[in-house]
Amino acid sequence: MTTIKEIKEALNKEENWQDWMDDIQKDERDGVQKALKTWQRQFEKRQKIRQEHEAKEAFDAEFRINGSYIAGTDEAGRGPLAGPVVTAAVILPENCPELMGLNDSKQLSSEKREAFMALVQKHALASTIHFQSEEAIDTFNIYEATRRSMKEAIENLSIKPDFVLADAMTLDVEIPQQSVIKGDAKSLAIAAASILAKTARDHYMEEMDEKYPGYGFAKHAGYGTKQHLEAIDTLGITPIHRKTFEPIKTIISKE
Repeated sequence: MTTIKEIKEALNKEENWQDWMDDIQKDERDGVQKALKTWQRQFEKRQKIRQEHEAKEAFDAEFRINGSYIAGTDEAGRGPLAGPVVTAAVILPENCPELMGLNDSKQLSSEKREAFMALVQKHALASTIHFQSEEAIDTFNIYEATRRSMKEAIENLSIKPDFVLADAMTLDVEIPQQSVIKGDAKSLAIAAASILAKTARDHYMEEMDEKYPGYGFAKHAGYGTKQHLEAIDTLGITPIHRKTFEPIKTIISKE
């Protein structure tokens, strides 16, 4: 009789159902049934990830004509009280299985974002990241500053795209485009851009944490957390704080 350990090892080697697993289903040992259920859960998870990946690629393919280039663009950092808004633009090959599991950057751990950032930069046909300063945000407002940053990111691509998919934004570019609500959950190109923008901004805020200690920028990335607001009360405003955002605006007016 095959041992439970041997069955577990055999299951771990398989990604798809095999004929010999039919016999395993009939095995009455609890350890065997637990191992089989664990494998089935992992299989279903892999299937879901594969289906979501294929759906994202299919979404992008709807806008691709005869091998044309589709650029996805997204942003990170519209809401924080400090730091730039960062945008990215990405052109992916028609099929990119290496990015299986890529999702909305906010749903992934920092470790997975780092890994996917490296994969995006390795497999993308073209990619760019653009930092829009706090000064630009205060001058134009956050929405317009983000639009301008996305435009810069797209125009800086080494390959001119034939179509642009933008996450919930309409851009001033002379390229056919589509604004996609929750685009990072629907489009692989937008999801890839989301990863680049989010990770690049996190890296920048980690540098700002060293430059301006005590604010916790590496932890909250400039968002208005309790820790951040208390630090502002204690330490004051830094050059990277957005002067048109509350409570920064009110603090400046009182000074």
